[in-house]
Amino acid sequence: MNELQFRKSSYSGHDENCVEVAPIPSNFRKSSYSGAGQDCVEVAPLPSTGAAVRDSKHPDVGYLAFPAAEWEAFLAAARRGVL
Repeated sequence: MNELQFRKSSYSGHDENCVEVAPIPSNFRKSSYSGAGQDCVEVAPLPSTGAAVRDSKHPDVGYLAFPAAEWEAFLAAARRGVL
């Protein structure tokens, strides 16, 4: 999968202006920046767009999606110890 696969939401009307949805990533993994405990941050790649981040304690609540440029900037800051 190289791109997110969007489809028209079943809740959208018949006009051209509609809501599109894409499936939630299923390949979340524990972030290497998380501690050794069970509660951690999980991350999943969003093909061609960036990354998704969620809380392992509440995965059903959803995730935050970050565009590629913002995700790379965040990782660079984390590697420098700025965060």
